Amino acid sequence: MRKIFPDAAAALEGLTFDGMTIMSGGFGLCGIPENLIAALKGSGVKGLTVISNNAGVDGFGLGQLLETRQIARMISSYVGENKEFERQYLAGELQLEFNPQGTLAERIRAGGAGIPAFFTATGVGTLVAEGKEVREFEGRKYVMETGLVADLAIVKAWKADAAGNLVFRKSARNFNPMMATAGKVTVVEVEHIVPTGTLDPDHIHTPGIYVDRLILGTFEKRIEQRTVRQRVEA
Repeated sequence: MRKIFPDAAAALEGLTFDGMTIMSGGFGLCGIPENLIAALKGSGVKGLTVISNNAGVDGFGLGQLLETRQIARMISSYVGENKEFERQYLAGELQLEFNPQGTLAERIRAGGAGIPAFFTATGVGTLVAEGKEVREFEGRKYVMETGLVADLAIVKAWKADAAGNLVFRKSARNFNPMMATAGKVTVVEVEHIVPTGTLDPDHIHTPGIYVDRLILGTFEKRIEQRTVRQRVEA
């Protein structure tokens, strides 16, 4: 099965449709699939439900899809740093499902593992638990959360071989490995592609069986908030 595609647009061909659900890896701007997000913008697909820790920033990352009104609903844990997100949400133009960050991570992991639901103490007694089943175990209350599965997962990794085995680098790993398992189709962009067999099996974070399509990307890697220390004069 051919997994390597020439570019992001080619890798998404035949996969997108209006109203679909997409998982998009990354934390802030770290480890986001820049090329695939741009290709989604170019595709014109709309009415999207996007599952992502956050919504990028104004004009970059998922923020591009907000500006073009291609996202109808976000399932996220943090939506700061994006004024357009705030404007659309407060104006009633964008639906939002907030999740505690650990709950969001576990919902994605559960979806990828075929677990339809689980119980967690996080959120009990708050707005997070409204409308959800609450049970008591050993004297403590827990709220039921459902697993998440997407029509498409777009993922950023550091290195892959031609079979789609993935290696992530440091904090850019974040939500990407679990999202790779929870997409009905998973498309990955990487910084390096090496021949199959050259990756140490002990260093592979995501097996290639989860990866359907793969591209070699070029990355801007913006810094979300640049903070520098003042130079101390000699």
